[in-house]
Amino acid sequence: METLVKKKKTKRVPKELIYEMRHGSPIYYRDYDKVLSGEKTLEEVMGSGFVHSVVLMVLLKFLFKELPRKDYFILTGELGYSFAPRSWYNLDVAIIPKERLKDIPRGYIKVPPEVVIEIDTKADLRKFENAQDYFHRKAQDLLDAGVKKVIWIFTKDKKIWLAEKGKPWLIVDFDYEIDVLEGIRFKLSELLKEEGIKL
Repeated sequence: METLVKKKKTKRVPKELIYEMRHGSPIYYRDYDKVLSGEKTLEEVMGSGFVHSVVLMVLLKFLFKELPRKDYFILTGELGYSFAPRSWYNLDVAIIPKERLKDIPRGYIKVPPEVVIEIDTKADLRKFENAQDYFHRKAQDLLDAGVKKVIWIFTKDKKIWLAEKGKPWLIVDFDYEIDVLEGIRFKLSELLKEEGIKL
């Protein structure tokens, strides 16, 4: 007698819910499954919260004031960076010497930024062994691809992770003086205080 086996239907994840791609393996937006079940909208999982936006605001205000804009692009808006075949990351802030981007690309950039600044993440981290696994892989991938420095800000813990090629990685507090580029330094605690913001 022939046995009929019902195949379990798996819901296809739309490409709009892919946050990043690492060597052909998708990294989805946090709570992507709630979009699939109808509990949340696509906009809800893609949008940034107030804390993320306000930290980004104070950083950009500082960078636009301090960095020579004739020499550097200060790019933001989840800039797509294709760092390897079938691989791309979204970057909160990318500082790129203008001489590296003489031809303006229409899609994702393929030129490594000098410095990348990240604020938390919108990635779904459940497929990783732990949250640190994702942060470590992304930072290491960026450094391996030619980025000189990754500055990762964790707003909940009020910590900053500094990853620099050829140097020990550091985890520091918001009042630690961060070197962005030579002679360009900030303390996040002071930038927030100047704006009257207490996290």
